[in-house]
Amino acid sequence: MTHIRSMITKLTLIAAFGFTVLFSNSSFSQDGKALFSQNCASCHAVNKQLTGPALAGVEDRWPDKAMLYSWIKNNQQVIKSGYPYAVNLYNSFNKTAMNLFPALTDKDIDAILGYIKTEAANANAPKTPAPGGAAQGAAAESGDNTLLFGILTLILAIVAFVLLQVNANLKKLAADKEGVPALEPVPVWRNKVYIMFGTLVLFLIGGYYTTMGLIGLGRQQNYEPAQPIFYSHKVHAGINQINCLYCHGGAQDSKHANIPSVNVCMNCHMAINEYAGEQLYTAEGKEVNGTEEIKKLYSYAGYEPGKPWDASKAKPIAWTKIHNLPDHVYFNHSQHVMVGKVQCQTCHGEITKMDEVKQFAELSMGWCINCHRTTKVQFADNGFYSIYEKYHEDLKNGVRDSITVENIGGTECQKCHY
Repeated sequence: MTHIRSMITKLTLIAAFGFTVLFSNSSFSQDGKALFSQNCASCHAVNKQLTGPALAGVEDRWPDKAMLYSWIKNNQQVIKSGYPYAVNLYNSFNKTAMNLFPALTDKDIDAILGYIKTEAANANAPKTPAPGGAAQGAAAESGDNTLLFGILTLILAIVAFVLLQVNANLKKLAADKEGVPALEPVPVWRNKVYIMFGTLVLFLIGGYYTTMGLIGLGRQQNYEPAQPIFYSHKVHAGINQINCLYCHGGAQDSKHANIPSVNVCMNCHMAINEYAGEQLYTAEGKEVNGTEEIKKLYSYAGYEPGKPWDASKAKPIAWTKIHNLPDHVYFNHSQHVMVGKVQCQTCHGEITKMDEVKQFAELSMGWCINCHRTTKVQFADNGFYSIYEKYHEDLKNGVRDSITVENIGGTECQKCHY
């Protein structure tokens, strides 16, 4: 009997250990993905070049892994040291300065590099059709193992439950054989221990999903609504290289970037009444007739080709707003664009490659705070920061090599909240 109990105890411990390992691995992977999204995704992708180089195989490209870690934390210091690979990399990207990440620990960097390896491996793996259909194939290609971990956890829970039942029955059989009076095993639905355990599990699961739901309340990352007119930023800002500020002039002068009026659109489309570019597609893969979309613009403008246009007949286009911040949050476009020299792509993603615009960044408080903690302020030739005499002296004397937004109060509550 003692031997049987020992076996059951060992099996239970093994199941618990497996449960812990599965979830610790999942947590580590998720941490790497979250850290990559918060710190790297605005300038880097795993398998393609953006503002910075593609990160797939980054560990293999650096001769010294310790220098890679130093580069991630403070690239300017590594460049000043004259490390050849770092200097060549800096020069090859037109001396574009990378943000500093002194807050990242070696463990954080390990998690990010692990996520990069996983994503690179998934991208290079052969794509085979999933037997369960396109939806399952997409899930498999995404590398999301949440369902697998959930199934394994459920199996382990069932095994543990069965072992407990076996243990109770063995105890009763042993007692009957020895002639010792034993109580009948309590049915599961009346066992207070099982009821308490089930209640606790439901409470934890419910609390987790409630908390995550509240954290995500009001966020709409990847929100991509259909607009009344199919306006392709890829065609206008990408292929035709129309400056963002031509249509969104408020971004450099005021708090709001502004949506252009019909008049701005008609500046070009009085002359351009046909679309002859590459085929356009919606997010669902449906073909779009560009010329017909221009005709929709004409209907809003009250314009008939070949006739003089009376601008007073124009009516506003009911564009669907994509980026929304809570009412208690203050954000000023001009301060970021003109003073902070922040590129549009930092917050809006590769807008020049988007047909239908979606919300690229999560725009959460944590996302903004992290940016303020790591983004360097451009002090040189920037009169806006002339009042920070101490920091200018520190930079001049080599006490500091850079100033972040956090240093000038960028994480103070009243900066962003009324």
